[in-house]
Amino acid sequence: MNLDLARWQFAVTTVYHFLFVPLTIGLSLLVAGMQTAWVRTSDERYLRMTKFWGKLLLINFAMGVVTGIVQEFQFGMNWSDYSRFVGDIFGAPLAIEGLLAFFLESTFLGLWIFGWDRLPKRVHLACIWLASIGTMLSAYFILAANSWMQHPVGSVVNTARGRAELTDFGAVLTNSTAIGAFTHTITACFVTGGMFVIAISAYHLARGQHAEVFRPSMRLGLVTVLIASIGVAITGDLQARLMTEQQPMKMAAAEALYDTVAPASFSLFTVGTLDGSQEVWSIRVPRVLSFMATGSFDGRVEGINDVARAEQAAYGPGDYVPNVPVTYWTFRLMIGFGFLAGLLAAVGLWFTRRRAKQPVPRWFHRVALAALVTPFAANSVGWIFTEMGRQPWLVFGVLPTSAGVSPGVGTFSVVTSFAVFTLLYGVLAAIDGVLMVRYAQAGPPAVSVPDSPDSPDSPDAPRPLAVAY
Repeated sequence: MNLDLARWQFAVTTVYHFLFVPLTIGLSLLVAGMQTAWVRTSDERYLRMTKFWGKLLLINFAMGVVTGIVQEFQFGMNWSDYSRFVGDIFGAPLAIEGLLAFFLESTFLGLWIFGWDRLPKRVHLACIWLASIGTMLSAYFILAANSWMQHPVGSVVNTARGRAELTDFGAVLTNSTAIGAFTHTITACFVTGGMFVIAISAYHLARGQHAEVFRPSMRLGLVTVLIASIGVAITGDLQARLMTEQQPMKMAAAEALYDTVAPASFSLFTVGTLDGSQEVWSIRVPRVLSFMATGSFDGRVEGINDVARAEQAAYGPGDYVPNVPVTYWTFRLMIGFGFLAGLLAAVGLWFTRRRAKQPVPRWFHRVALAALVTPFAANSVGWIFTEMGRQPWLVFGVLPTSAGVSPGVGTFSVVTSFAVFTLLYGVLAAIDGVLMVRYAQAGPPAVSVPDSPDSPDSPDAPRPLAVAY
């Protein structure tokens, strides 16, 4: 029971934290682009865009920091045996993430917040770019650690000490799984940031408010989401082939494919038995799964039964099949929500093209606002699929999940901490929601920009920015 409760608690804290991370990464780059446009053109619209979206970015960043700190406590609370086993490998990338990447993003974001009236324009602009780069570096080091769990490289298991030991840190950082996960995750972050901009812009445009700011914001978001959605599809295809090679059981479970076939069709919708052990009825697209898994429309894809027998021979007796209904549906929901975001961006670009003779339909603004949920849902179910599909392993092929839980933590402690965290996160969600809605509805600030391009370091230069909030 403790194992299940510990897994639920870690899942809740992780999924909750990951609501904020993609938005921070994606929106920080867009804000940096907006400020760059202002510095280059001195167009007041871009300054107002920067200030408006920047404020929402800061609220989201603060929430991400708070929830991220809590998440790291989980390793010592409920997963002490796991932490002891992987500490030699996990310590290096997580230390670099904390000491280098996180301090980079937080330091320069702080300079950006308080430097509007104090730093020269281009120095201040560099701060937001460095903060954005820091968020992406943070993502890479964390994904490198997680990818080692999916595909352990650069390490050996010291059976005498009962722990994994690092032998090649370069191999951990250049793990093919880490590179695939990073490219896929980062493009998904840009979809998230772009969709956030689209949805809030649609809210104001539907009410005829601040069109001079939200029309270019809308276009920027639409272009970002469309390009990033294509990137998500390409990187997801490459990641599926890596998954087939490194974790064939995960790919088989994602398709609910029980018997090895060649060529393999892709299931759009499948009805199975209640225990998920057999397929009853499905709608399939011929040969698509073969292409996804192998790059060939005639490729051979191993089924759950064959992979299970191979893993029993390699690792000993046991049940190596993950929860098939969960992996099957999270895989499809991830693809489906991502597809809807890309489709909305393509339709929106058509409606907002320069030669469009009709105004953007009112229904599109309503749909765009509702579609804000799509990237967040895709990100969440994507991570659930990634982690659930690896079960019953914490470190694939090396450490079972049951061997990582803290042996000295009782049921009462887990239940209590789980309840406290859930309540705390509920309160934080309410606070974050109120703040985001309030500042999103308030619209962009009115600004006045001085005529002089002089640096604020000059005693004769006027203050570079006056903002009315």
